[in-house]
Parts: sequence; C-alpha cells; structure tokens
Amino acid sequence: MSSEVKAAIEALPAAFLPEKAGDAKALFQLDLTGDDSGQWVLDVADGKCEVREDVAPMPDVTVSMNGSDLVALFSNQMDPVQAFMRGKIKVSGNLGLVMQLLNWFERG
Repeated sequence: MSSEVKAAIEALPAAFLPEKAGDAKALFQLDLTGDDSGQWVLDVADGKCEVREDVAPMPDVTVSMNGSDLVALFSNQMDPVQAFMRGKIKVSGNLGLVMQLLNWFERG
C-alpha cells in the first residue's frame, strides 16, 4: 500500500467533523483494490471516528474502490456521485449512510 493511501486513511479521524455526524453510529468496511489494496474499518460512534486495518465481521456498509480513488475522493478531486455512477465506487449495505459519510469529514 502506498504511503499516500495509508496517510489519507490515517488522517480521517483528524478530519472528522463530529458536529456533522451528530449521534451517528456506523461501521464502514473499506475494501481497497489495485496497487494500494487493503482492508480498513472506519468506526464512527460517540462523536469520534476511529480507523484500523482490519475486516469488520458485520459492517453497516462495505465500500469497494481503488486505493488511489480514495485519495482523490477525500482530497476533493473526485465527485463521489459520478464515481459511483461510473462504477468506480461499489457499495453494499446501507446506501444512505454512504451518502452522509463524506459530509462527516473535512475534505480538500
């Protein structure tokens, strides 16, 4: 996994906006493909966001995408709706949570 992808994922807790997430509680599985493949869990609860390299046994949502696309998405260089429509982002589980997810983070 490239240091850029790992750094982007590890920066998510610091970019988390608890006031936007409110009292949300959600477990996201990130399945990254390509040269930057890996599996990460994004755990949002109690106004905090934690990430760990792991596999969640029962996530609310599983998001599959190329690792470099994740970097582009969280650096505001990729439109999430267009990426989803083009098949660059695949989602299973609670689609409503995924639609809220990016609003819970400072991007750019």
